[in-house]
Amino acid sequence: MTPPTSRTWNRRGTTPVIRVRGRSQRRFSIAALCCYKPGERTRLIHRPKRHTEHKSGGRKSFAWTEYCDLLPAAHQQLGGPIVLVWDNLNVHKDRRMRDFIDAHDWVTAYYLPPYAPDLNPVEGIWSVLRRTTQANTAFADPDHLIRRLRHGLRQIQYRSDTIDGCLTATGLTPTTPRLQPQ
Repeated sequence: MTPPTSRTWNRRGTTPVIRVRGRSQRRFSIAALCCYKPGERTRLIHRPKRHTEHKSGGRKSFAWTEYCDLLPAAHQQLGGPIVLVWDNLNVHKDRRMRDFIDAHDWVTAYYLPPYAPDLNPVEGIWSVLRRTTQANTAFADPDHLIRRLRHGLRQIQYRSDTIDGCLTATGLTPTTPRLQPQ
């Protein structure tokens, strides 16, 4: 990950040049869920992963099985049903992932239209992360990067107003189904 630059300075009339050491071939992925439940504070559930065997032909991203592990953990932590609003990542639409969702009555999935990152609140989380804890940082090694990622995500977790802002920025309004009289 090339460090984002939020501020820099240089003498007037000269263009600042920021040197960054060579790009690493190591890969990291982060899966995150922005969670909204009426009457409770919003939450961010995340799981970072370091891909060590991607150079030898291994995966470069989360597999459907890792999402299948994340969802029951989120279900247990949240204590209620989960309604997923997912982008069109191929793993999200995998047949085995759909079978998993169909087999569990506590999870429902809806898919965003293609090329609609503005409707995905997690994209706002990545933006906040890049502008705060990741800004102006040249990572010394992969462990430094993962420590900063975890630290930044933990900071966002404790600030439900930041998560609320990312949810509000989508323009989607959270609604709850009305109870039907019996």
